[in-house]
Amino acid sequence: MSLLGKIIGGTIGFAMAGPLGAIAGAALGHAFDTGNQTYYTAERARLSHGEEAQFTFFVAAFSMLAKLAKTDGRVSKEEMDAVENFMLYDLNLNPESKRLATNIFHAAIESQEHFNDFAVQFYSQFRSQYQMLDLMIDILLRVSVADGKLSPSEEKLILSAVRIFNFNDEKYMKLKSKYIQDFEKYYSILGCNSNDSNEHIKKQYRKLVSDYHPDKIASKGLPEEFTKFANNKFREIREAYEVVKRERSIR
Repeated sequence: MSLLGKIIGGTIGFAMAGPLGAIAGAALGHAFDTGNQTYYTAERARLSHGEEAQFTFFVAAFSMLAKLAKTDGRVSKEEMDAVENFMLYDLNLNPESKRLATNIFHAAIESQEHFNDFAVQFYSQFRSQYQMLDLMIDILLRVSVADGKLSPSEEKLILSAVRIFNFNDEKYMKLKSKYIQDFEKYYSILGCNSNDSNEHIKKQYRKLVSDYHPDKIASKGLPEEFTKFANNKFREIREAYEVVKRERSIR
């Protein structure tokens, strides 16, 4: 049984502080002791440190997506469809996990917390694991442009996460260009430009393949349900390099 299945089934409890803890509890229908701002359930064994990190990633992703979807004042059908498609096709969530993700999404929409509150707590958990920060920005961009455009209000929120995560402008633009335009798409996936040397491109490719190798990502605290998304990113890096390699006759 996956971590989420254990939490949903009540065979394992959790203790999570801050706004993400409040969202998790609301999604699961639990009452909280708010005296010390630590939110918890009392069922059986507690989450380990690694499991807490996994659950934090899951709760943060759908909480931040909720605030992103509502940034223009309402959640449109297109935005809801984009989030559900992300659940089904990118994460391959089973019905039980999809219900939890949906509950988290709606709890975050109704909460008084702000997008930045969730981003700050996420950063505090994963500040030393830049792959996780990278994946979160990737997720926000992917869902935002599902309707064919990135609105100014959506990008404003994403940029606030970019600043909280200490990303520089160049890094963000490379991530953004992967979704916003086809020009130099494959170079952007590799974090390169078309005027970079072959040696630089090969060096960057080797680094990304090492950094995003499924075995390394699995050791970083990524939830099981997000493994497919991370593996797709690894495959995307390899496919992009093959395209660039053929174009430039790199050996």
